[in-house]
Amino acid sequence: METNKLYLDSVKKQFLYYKTLGEKAISQLEPEQLFVSLNQDTNSIATIVKHLSGNMVSRWTDFLTTDGEKEWRNRDGEFENDVQSKEALLALWNKGWHCFFEAIDTLKPEQLTTIIYIRNEGHTVIEAINRQLAHYPYHVGQIVFYAKQLKNKDWESLSIPKNKSKSYNDNKFAQEKSIKNFTEEELRRLK
Repeated sequence: METNKLYLDSVKKQFLYYKTLGEKAISQLEPEQLFVSLNQDTNSIATIVKHLSGNMVSRWTDFLTTDGEKEWRNRDGEFENDVQSKEALLALWNKGWHCFFEAIDTLKPEQLTTIIYIRNEGHTVIEAINRQLAHYPYHVGQIVFYAKQLKNKDWESLSIPKNKSKSYNDNKFAQEKSIKNFTEEELRRLK
């Protein structure tokens, strides 16, 4: 299989994994917890989601032909905590991810070296994807961490539970060696 196709398949799986992690964290919270902010300099989960969605829609709408920082984007407005419900929040979440995956799904492997622009700075498509592969999980990590703090002892682990590494590893090493993306099993486990 061609390297560029392998790359696209791999990043799709990784982004889907982080999307699922965020959704599993959000699903553990009561609606009002999504809007909690520890202080005026801390973003609520709702604000983080609003920012992620704004970034995704700006970066991935017509990304091969227009700058990724769209004129209509109001980045500063993304940090205003004005989402009113969990349903509205999830609609923003889904809008951003839909835009992103639609763009990635339409990419052809030979387009990965095409130059695109973000704030007039040229990137290959690979660089732009990698940039977001660092950015989106960074914010999903914030969501997971914040959700874990809000749930406290009622938190249901999204990874290997504390003090369960040995049994997890024993199970893994009891299986035959195989070549697969780590996200395949993780996504099944999270469902």
